[in-house]
Amino acid sequence: MNRKWVIGLPILVALVIASIVMYTKETRLTAQYGSGNELEGEMVNGALPVIKDKVQLNQYFYQIIKEEKQNQKFFTFTKEDKASEESSMDNAASDSSSKASGQEVSSTNVQVQGIDEADIVKTDGEYIFQVVDGKVNIISTKIAEKMEHVASIQFQQTFSPSQLFLDKGRLLIIGYSYSYEDSAGGKKIAAESLYAPMNEMARALVYDVKDPSKPTLEREISLEGYLSSARKIGSKVYLVANHFPQYWLLEEGDGVDLRPRISDSVNKGEATSVSYDEIQYIPGSKEANYTTIAAFDLAEPSQEAKITTYLGSGGQLYMSKENLYLALTNWKSEAEREEAFTPNTMIYKFGINQLDVTFQGNAEVVGTVLNQFSMDEHNGYFRIATTEGDTWDESKPSKNHLIVFDKELKQIGALTDLAKGERIYSARFMGDRIYIVTFKETDPLFVIDASEPSSPTILGELKIPGFSNYLHPYDENHIIGFGYDTKLVTMEGDKEPRVLTEGVKISLFDITDVSNPKEKFTEIIGGRGTYSPLNYDHKALLYNGENGLFAFPINVYESVKGNDYEQKFIFQGAYVYNVSLDKGFSLKSKISHMEGKELYEEWDNEIQRLVYIDEQLYALSHSKISSYSLENYQFISELKLK
Repeated sequence: MNRKWVIGLPILVALVIASIVMYTKETRLTAQYGSGNELEGEMVNGALPVIKDKVQLNQYFYQIIKEEKQNQKFFTFTKEDKASEESSMDNAASDSSSKASGQEVSSTNVQVQGIDEADIVKTDGEYIFQVVDGKVNIISTKIAEKMEHVASIQFQQTFSPSQLFLDKGRLLIIGYSYSYEDSAGGKKIAAESLYAPMNEMARALVYDVKDPSKPTLEREISLEGYLSSARKIGSKVYLVANHFPQYWLLEEGDGVDLRPRISDSVNKGEATSVSYDEIQYIPGSKEANYTTIAAFDLAEPSQEAKITTYLGSGGQLYMSKENLYLALTNWKSEAEREEAFTPNTMIYKFGINQLDVTFQGNAEVVGTVLNQFSMDEHNGYFRIATTEGDTWDESKPSKNHLIVFDKELKQIGALTDLAKGERIYSARFMGDRIYIVTFKETDPLFVIDASEPSSPTILGELKIPGFSNYLHPYDENHIIGFGYDTKLVTMEGDKEPRVLTEGVKISLFDITDVSNPKEKFTEIIGGRGTYSPLNYDHKALLYNGENGLFAFPINVYESVKGNDYEQKFIFQGAYVYNVSLDKGFSLKSKISHMEGKELYEEWDNEIQRLVYIDEQLYALSHSKISSYSLENYQFISELKLK
């Protein structure tokens, strides 16, 4: 007998048996739940329909299992895909500062002015609160020369803090809690308890820190899943969690409960499943996950949180003071993917009225969004920038779009096919003016006029080496770009030159003449390998427009002469600049927590955030906090945290 057939026979037999088993399970489940393609229903008086009962919910997830098997030809390995986080002139927070008790105090760099975003460091002007190494440190800065570590909030190993909000003597700690970590026993747990094993909860812990040396836990709120994003308006907090239920457990038995669980210590804190009639869905939905939105008031710790739950979830979040938008990547079926490589994006709009969050509508756009800065609301119009296609597919080159919707999410205008062959690297919305940076080999900065929502138009374009992956408003006619310098390198055997990133690049763009934007000033830091958290996290920026303060953490490498791919580490810390229209970028200080001239980066001493209080600047790493004078940037003191 042919040796190949001998080897292949067991595999063939296994495939046949697997097919029979799967067909049997499908037949059993289809007999019980039917074979509908998706949830059907109608909106009544603008409200979304809700799940009727367990049978309907199980039928919904069974259909997803069936389609997955069809698409993957019986080779389905189900995963929990965790999409992560995360403006007009009203939105452009020109200063990362606030006034507290007459003090000048920096605040988190946010997208929309007046809407706070959770971060790893917060300050009230007297104390700094920092998430670090699984705990929250509280440091007194009343005397910059003698900082004091007054308390640490410790947690059990099952909880990991990640972000903070601070509001008038109350500290909100947001993090993740894990349970039932033994996935091998998950089916047994599900069979015995009729619940799918709960692997992750997004938890919010409210502490009274009026006496920071004695933080007191006031309440807890938990949402099953992982935290997608969080916002705060005044004392009101909005948490958005995404949950991917283990719906494949239906194949082991139909008794499993696939509803997400929630808990609020105001209601004794026990985790309970969301009622079927409180799970809303969009007719025709086929998404295998949930979005849960919890709204509560930090000023009212005894007030029950308002929680709304929807089938389907969003990866990117944009929030104005009136509305919340979720952008969900809409992956196509296998047949559709063969025709169009790039998925589309579903937009879900929710109205915000105090603690009430209500669905307003949804729309689909071509292409995908880069991040939260790709979305914006201005004068009631929602604008979104997307990229369609593959940058390196010459047969179907990528293209970019700006799409405008009215209050009902009906498309009323668009600017399409922008920068073919490139993709969006950054965007910033400033009222009627919109800036979009695309890139492949050069960096076109597009200046777009959206004063007429039905017909946005390109006013000007600037092509320069490099690209900006974060744009920050300076004033109405100038914008700061933060990204990378680049160069083209032709290697032997290459048909086209390669694009190599070089040092970190900061640019001050002058758009006074909208038809002829200019790169007025530029600063390049280091060589290839240099990077800053600001390249992907806008919260890493410390900015004050009044005094031109522009500071950020950075790790600097220099290129080795004669070798495009070798670098040498030279600095880890933070750069502090002054930026002005007269002189551009003036480096005022280099701050580092490294003990000596090390050859490699040190994780413990990597500066994560910079904040200022009155005339003092503070740099925070895992290992310590150091203070400096804002007048001359002279070192004042340091406090070791370990």
